[in-house]
Amino acid sequence: MNLIKNAIRFVIDAYYELTKATWLGKKEVVGTTVVVVVFVIIMSIFVSVVDLFLGTIVRVIL
Repeated sequence: MNLIKNAIRFVIDAYYELTKATWLGKKEVVGTTVVVVVFVIIMSIFVSVVDLFLGTIVRVIL
């Protein structure tokens, strides 16, 4: 029974904390999403180029 009371108290406390949080607006969310997507694309290209380079070096050595 104590476990159920603790779980209910946790949910109530979590809800209370979420009501105090400040949420980003749509403009900020879209802006940060674009930054993340562009960063992921750039890093994917970088990792692909490094992989091709290292793969070529391994093929030459072997």
